[in-house]
Amino acid sequence: MEIRHLRYFVTVARERNFTRAAEKLHIAQPPLSRQIQQLEEEVGMVLFDRDSRPLRLTEAGRLLYEHAAQVLERFDDLRTMMKRFREAERPRFVIGFVASTIYAALPNLIRRFRAKTPGLDVSLVEMVSLEQIAALKEGRIDVGFGRIRLDDPAVRRDVLREERLVVALPLSHPLLEREGPLNFTELAGEPLILYPRVPRPSYADQVISIFRDRGLEPNIAHEARELQTAIGLVAAEVGICIVPTSVQRLRRDDIVYRELSEQNITSPIIMSRRVNDQSPELAVMSRVIMEAYAEWGWQIPEGLDT
Repeated sequence: MEIRHLRYFVTVARERNFTRAAEKLHIAQPPLSRQIQQLEEEVGMVLFDRDSRPLRLTEAGRLLYEHAAQVLERFDDLRTMMKRFREAERPRFVIGFVASTIYAALPNLIRRFRAKTPGLDVSLVEMVSLEQIAALKEGRIDVGFGRIRLDDPAVRRDVLREERLVVALPLSHPLLEREGPLNFTELAGEPLILYPRVPRPSYADQVISIFRDRGLEPNIAHEARELQTAIGLVAAEVGICIVPTSVQRLRRDDIVYRELSEQNITSPIIMSRRVNDQSPELAVMSRVIMEAYAEWGWQIPEGLDT
């Protein structure tokens, strides 16, 4: 299945007529019909009801259309982005981040970084901490913001901040009948939603360790791929979820967040970069973090400027 096949298919679906679609695509109708037939043979299903006037999509056709339209839109966006990048010839700086850091201070830091590097093409890529290590070593990202302490001689890690954890519960949960923080003995018997499912080790392993360090075995009900999926499952009353406190900014009226009775339960926010990388952009990033932390009254990590 090639991009041109999807483009032909989407055009026919929108025009609801092979003749008009062929004119719009600047090709003859017989080759267009053959391309659609080949696509149907590849997916193993009929995509158009050819007896209807105007032409109608079958159920399989509607499903393919929804996804094909998104693929084409993303492909066009990618092509446009690459064209602009080629024409501008701007230096590029790629930031990897785990989903939960986007609810903390990271967006503010990136805005400040952009303001200080107006000629730099700054891109963000969501990836878990383990993926960031490989991406740094392969040069696919320039800096990563994650939560897992992964040791690698080629990567330098700076713990920027320890963020407190809270527990997310559905509105109807019995534990909400009383006021105050919740303890892990209470939570151990509750169905627990973990994220991310893969790759491991990840933040999920941090949560499991918190229970086991207290002699408790978590009751894992579901492992979600993404943070937002995990929160959605909490709202659906599938279970509870332990999350960084900044996730509360993801405001939902069907979720309640409660503090934990142990105030020292935290998850680190870690900045990772290549060892001995002395790029000026990384120096600017470090200065931005130090200036922001000083402004906010936060403790500045030692050695960040070295």
